[in-house]
Amino acid sequence: MRASLPMYDLPEVRAATDAWWRGLARAFGRAGLHGAPDHLTRGAGALRLWRTRDLLFSQTCGYPLTHALAGRVRVVATPSYAVPECDGVDYRSLLFVRADDPASDLAALRGRVVAINGTDSHSGCNILRTMVAPLTQGVRFFGAGVVSGSHAASLGLVRRGKADLCAVDCVTHALLARHRPAAVAGLRLLARSPTAPGLPYVTAAATEADNLARLRDGLDEALVLGWALLRALTLVGLVLALMATAFLGYFTLPFLGVAVVLLALRGAALHGARHGEH
Repeated sequence: MRASLPMYDLPEVRAATDAWWRGLARAFGRAGLHGAPDHLTRGAGALRLWRTRDLLFSQTCGYPLTHALAGRVRVVATPSYAVPECDGVDYRSLLFVRADDPASDLAALRGRVVAINGTDSHSGCNILRTMVAPLTQGVRFFGAGVVSGSHAASLGLVRRGKADLCAVDCVTHALLARHRPAAVAGLRLLARSPTAPGLPYVTAAATEADNLARLRDGLDEALVLGWALLRALTLVGLVLALMATAFLGYFTLPFLGVAVVLLALRGAALHGARHGEH
């Protein structure tokens, strides 16, 4: 069996993430699920790991959950985070420009350069499609786009003038602001996105129902016992047994795939590999 927690695995909180996993593995054992790995799998490629039949536990984004992972994983629970921009288990994206950029709203960014962390990210890409859709007027909105590989890299591109706008998961932003303040310096919050279902914990679709129940029981126990540790990760609660249909209803709304919204990503240079930031 394998496990990973890749979505908020910044180096600055990796020790806390590892400790959270060790606590989870012990709690799963006490709930009757034995054989959980001692260590998290890193560096294997998140999507490839999510698709394996021996995936015991991981965290993914709602967009791949309803697309690339449809029928391949089961939702275990959805964590909530102690971040002001979150609303229960829902989260939102924060749109940033440089502090000296004169843009007063998203419409003022027409024809400018957008940075996204990856095309499979809701918080850094899909939400931008949603928000610019009413502004497109049937033509391409952004003048050019670049795939950065991570939220932190997108912020860096905007900060250095290589891009004009990026959208960042509010939990990632809170962790960066706390542990890496230079990453968010020199930027200005332009807009907040509507909320979306938070990033769920998942297990392989092949996981049997009794083991799924044990995962949920173990999570419940670990959450109660791990408050001091969880504060380092901003994680405060769980909604257990949240079905994937809650995500399906949001991430497959027709307007999310509007054909006229083009991010001008053809030929865009790739800057690094995404790891640890949704």
